[in-house]
Amino acid sequence: MNTDPWTTGPRPENGTGPHEDLPEDPYGSPYGGPANAPQDGPEGDRVIRPYGDTTDDGMVQLSFTLPLPHGPRAEGAALQLARRMGMERPLVVHSKAVGGTDFSFFVVYGAVAHTVDLDRVVVAERDYPLLSAKEADAAVRDRLGRRLVVLGACIGTDAHTVGIDAILNIKGFAGEKGLEYYKQMRVLNLGAQVPVGELVRRAGAERADAVLVSQAVTQRDAHLTNVRELSAELRATFAEHERPLLVVGGPRFDPAAAAALGADRIFGRGTTPGDVASYLVHALVPSAFPVVPEAVLEDVG
Repeated sequence: MNTDPWTTGPRPENGTGPHEDLPEDPYGSPYGGPANAPQDGPEGDRVIRPYGDTTDDGMVQLSFTLPLPHGPRAEGAALQLARRMGMERPLVVHSKAVGGTDFSFFVVYGAVAHTVDLDRVVVAERDYPLLSAKEADAAVRDRLGRRLVVLGACIGTDAHTVGIDAILNIKGFAGEKGLEYYKQMRVLNLGAQVPVGELVRRAGAERADAVLVSQAVTQRDAHLTNVRELSAELRATFAEHERPLLVVGGPRFDPAAAAALGADRIFGRGTTPGDVASYLVHALVPSAFPVVPEAVLEDVG
């Protein structure tokens, strides 16, 4: 008998069978979610629920892989897992064997009673203004008096250079030119699979102001391990006032985890070259803000 505290009453361990143990939901949607349930508490409309078929029905879709051969037992296990995660009346809407192995992939659809309190949502917000290329160049030239040296690479075994190329290469990303376009930045893109020790050595040889690292390989948290190793080596090699800025990017990073990883800044999905350039100016150029409006910077060369 299943006595897991995250489920509502006993359920068969194989995840199959009737659902009489589920409480009757007066706000239930056809799939069992709390459709049109009232907003509880003083927050009012600051509390929201997931949306699937009807407003506030709480319906969500979950995908995962189990180390089981594809079949009824694997589907029962998928349903049990979904229930233990708090999903009510889950349905396996898609399943298949993974590459002919003893693994199965599932997509499960069901309702959750959990809500989101918008007043408690915490995000890492940009704390500096976005600059145009001309504004960034003018700030570096006039306030720093030399070009910024920016080193970029994918470290460890990571060979996915799309991210670092999008930020550094002149062709850029999302309609913005990469950092190679900036006249007051000297950019060196070291490419893929750069050993941490080699990147630290080059940072010293080039007297880099900033080291930009892109990580897309995340198996067994390799991206986290690599960044921690790089951060430790930079701090061991450079005096604190001489250490290059460590900027990290990749789709699986949490921007709020920079301090925990030893990075100065983490950028996630959708980051553009302008985001990174503006941060570098903010962090490395003394008194760079506020900047002169772009309209009076037409003569910047």
